[in-house]
Amino acid sequence: MIKKYLFYLIRWQLSTPILAIVLILLASFPTIAATIVANLIGGLIFFWVDRFIFRSLSKNPLWEIRDDVVCHSCGKLGRGYRIAEWLGYDRKQDKNPQFRCEKCKDQKAQEVKEKIK
Repeated sequence: MIKKYLFYLIRWQLSTPILAIVLILLASFPTIAATIVANLIGGLIFFWVDRFIFRSLSKNPLWEIRDDVVCHSCGKLGRGYRIAEWLGYDRKQDKNPQFRCEKCKDQKAQEVKEKIK
């Protein structure tokens, strides 16, 4: 999250000179009109930058953890783990989630990692 925030701060600073140039070029326009045009141009440019910065693809999996579940792999009762989201893998809305114990979750994580490469 810190990395995204730093990219966003840099992006914010880059927007300042671009918008200033547009305002200088539109100096003969009324102030409100020039500001609206400058913001529209900024939006056209920085929408794509923001989309890149805030894309939801994470290098780390989003785990869902529950207590008192049966491991789908070995049948052991206890704390269960499942990968809910990871890069293009998305099981957040899975109606029949498969949880795995501490031991089996690492093996499943490796399988998912291989599929999404």
